[in-house]
Amino acid sequence: MTDLSKRGLSDIEKLKAWFLWREGKTLSEIGLTLDRHAGSIFGVLKLKGGISPVQRKRRLSFLSLEEREDISRGLASGLSIRAIARNVEKAASTVSREIKRNGGIAKYRAVTADKNALERALRPKQCKLQKGNPLSDLVESKLLDDWSPEQISGWLKIKHPASSEMHISHETIYKTLFIPSRYIFEKAVLSHLRSKRKLRHGKRSTNKGIYKGIIDAKTIHERPHEIETRATLGHWEGDLISGSSNSHIATLVDRKTRYTALVQINGKDTKNVVNALILKFNGLPKALKNTLTWDRGMELADHKRFTKNTSTDVYFCDPSSPWQRGTNENTNRLLRQYFPKKTSLHGFDQSYLDKIANKLNNRPRRILNYLTPNDMIKNHVALTT
Repeated sequence: MTDLSKRGLSDIEKLKAWFLWREGKTLSEIGLTLDRHAGSIFGVLKLKGGISPVQRKRRLSFLSLEEREDISRGLASGLSIRAIARNVEKAASTVSREIKRNGGIAKYRAVTADKNALERALRPKQCKLQKGNPLSDLVESKLLDDWSPEQISGWLKIKHPASSEMHISHETIYKTLFIPSRYIFEKAVLSHLRSKRKLRHGKRSTNKGIYKGIIDAKTIHERPHEIETRATLGHWEGDLISGSSNSHIATLVDRKTRYTALVQINGKDTKNVVNALILKFNGLPKALKNTLTWDRGMELADHKRFTKNTSTDVYFCDPSSPWQRGTNENTNRLLRQYFPKKTSLHGFDQSYLDKIANKLNNRPRRILNYLTPNDMIKNHVALTT
């Protein structure tokens, strides 16, 4: 079980995360391997846009951390610089410069000196894509015209065969798009890439397994844009909350009105869940049946039968992306007041679930200008009937 008390990944864990990412593992798979939340892995990878950083190698002639520790111990023991140099098998001048540039005899610390040396050794090269230069403007215009970075790179070599300053590799374009510290292009440019990804994926990366077993699944990226604006009602977010003894309750929340519905289910298998959701949705007014956005759990593998019986399209979130159902996640936290974790949910019948849902639906909400979800539902359904 994941230890929630952990804070941040160690350097070794980061190296392992990058290795697994290069091997084509998903965020969830990396998280399971490192005993970390997938969101923590995403945070580490996002800093580099999913592009694995080049592993730095120290020259054999350079001082290592172990040699610096020998220097530190030598200074603490009162040895002369020449004696320390003999111990580490380096020139006395090398040891002398090392001590002087890192605080002198009194303040020398091996770990700090090693870190400073690595930072001084950096030789950052300026990227060819800079804000406002002709190459950047041209690349951006082509990206906005839905060209891929590879198409742009190839076209530039043909268009400007004798001008090397107008040549650029497709990988450099991808790095500029995905690495957050490179603010060259407008954010809207990313939406013109075909993959719509937030991270750069390696050659070994695969989507196989992300929607494994869910045939013809529509992803959240295919969902109509109007749903994002919360302008219309009938667009639901759903999930299961779980208790002990393999007990579950389906939770549904309308994105616009925050109206909550709870559904009793007899098991987490797709047959039971889909049957219960069909029964619930078919009891709703037509104006409240438009779409359902669900976690990527297998409980909705039979989503096509749900859509056929309710005329409600289903969209699945990305792996390990609960924020894509933020309204539902927030509601589930409120429901934990009535259904604490590690409590069996088998004993709650549908009438009790309706009573709890009604409590939430009769609470004024700041986001609704202190109207209740019930007020919102009544007002909007009345306008559409």
